Amino acid sequence: MTSSTALVYDEEMTSYKLLWENTECSIEVPERISVSYKRLQDYGLAERCVQLPVREATEEEIMLIHSPEYLEVVKSTQTMDVEELRKTSEKYIAAFFHPNSYRCAKLSLGGTLQLVDAVMSGKVRNGLALIRPPGHHSQPSESNGFCVFNNVAVAAKYAKNKYNLQRILIVDWDIHHGQGIQYIFEDDPSVLYFSWHRYEHGLYWPNLRESDYDFIGKGKGTGYNINLPWNKIGMSNSDYIAAFFHVLLPLAFEFNPELVLVSAGFDSGFGDPEGQMRATPECFSHLTHLLMHVGHGKLCAVLEGGYHLRSLSESVSMTVRTLLGDPLPRLSGEMVPCFSALESIQNARHVHAPYWKCLLHDETRLIQEPSTKGLSTASRPHMDSSTIDEFLENHMKKILYAIPQSTTCILPPKADTSGLAINVQVEESTAASEQVKAAVSVFSQEDLVNESLLESLTKTLTAIDKITNRQTKNCIALSSNSSLSTQVALQHVTRLSLKRGVMCWYWRHGS
Repeated sequence: MTSSTALVYDEEMTSYKLLWENTECSIEVPERISVSYKRLQDYGLAERCVQLPVREATEEEIMLIHSPEYLEVVKSTQTMDVEELRKTSEKYIAAFFHPNSYRCAKLSLGGTLQLVDAVMSGKVRNGLALIRPPGHHSQPSESNGFCVFNNVAVAAKYAKNKYNLQRILIVDWDIHHGQGIQYIFEDDPSVLYFSWHRYEHGLYWPNLRESDYDFIGKGKGTGYNINLPWNKIGMSNSDYIAAFFHVLLPLAFEFNPELVLVSAGFDSGFGDPEGQMRATPECFSHLTHLLMHVGHGKLCAVLEGGYHLRSLSESVSMTVRTLLGDPLPRLSGEMVPCFSALESIQNARHVHAPYWKCLLHDETRLIQEPSTKGLSTASRPHMDSSTIDEFLENHMKKILYAIPQSTTCILPPKADTSGLAINVQVEESTAASEQVKAAVSVFSQEDLVNESLLESLTKTLTAIDKITNRQTKNCIALSSNSSLSTQVALQHVTRLSLKRGVMCWYWRHGS
């Protein structure tokens, strides 16, 4: 299996926008994907990905989920004037159409299916579809919540049909409930759907009773629909991680999916005006990393929401870093979930316990009256965009600076590095000559005359120092005298009072 990561993006998906005044829909702007892609370029991440060509989804693919009648409505918007578009949009909830909506929706869905094909064929291991319009609210016969076609739902049905998959996991970390996906698969035991979402006891959009924890599926699909409602704002990294560890992951590992699809909505991140939550961008690195251990690593992340451009673009970038296999940054903040989050987690586990072996002996009780019931759900005063930008600028510098390079190779000056992997950091020896002399003080000083040996010892000490200073996770250093280098290294780490460590030495005859 290849270890590469795919990226789906086409600038043409920015070619539609809201054409009239509508406060509810005005946040869904073309810059959501263009700014995110630019951020991937700034970090050098886009060029490390396999760029997949985007194609239009066919009508047959669209109708895997959507009705022919709805398809005809969307097609007809291509020739409508602004007033006709507005009237057609008003037939649905929080929806808007544009003459290019149909074309972009076909590209959005087609790009998602391209990603599924690339992952399932083994061309890549995982990937991200940076697309719009989003999809998880869309239902078989209606647009909803900016969504035209349900990209992830169609992708799941497409993967089941084309690759004969029996088990697909859909993880929806958007801050809104993806009711479209729930409705489509609620009686289907081949799809395990997990969604956390801002709920506030039904007072937050889409204001559905069926978004609560006790809606667990229907018929044969009972137990395969997992809702984790957030009943207050301000959920942080610890709450999200706790939800994964205590609800999603136990069920996901037991389910053992053959493919993981992520409805990756980043309006659940810090600074987003819709979610008003406090998960910082590196949280999505950890969520992604946890999901990469499910479904044999076959993971397709598909963009849904995200409405603060800086927060969105940083979170997208952190997700792609992890898909590429870069080291995880340290999570910021205290790792103690809030009481309201624990209540929601406990209730979700309780209602699913009868259907899963991993919860068979779970003795958690149902919390009939959550601590937030009846309390005001009024949103807190939101930070202005410049304050959010300033925080994220400083935060990203801090966490990116703290990430150790996965592998560092210590080479002599002007060495040929063309054959090294792209994620290997190359550095020259930096240990001072006095440090080298001190390290070999117990050995013959005659050895210090040999320049080749001095260079080898310098590289060895540089490697050890970079690991102990958390500048890299592991290190490679070439040595012309492995025996002496080993002795020097052992003496050096003894002086550093290290408690544990593994050192591997490889001898090549004649080196």
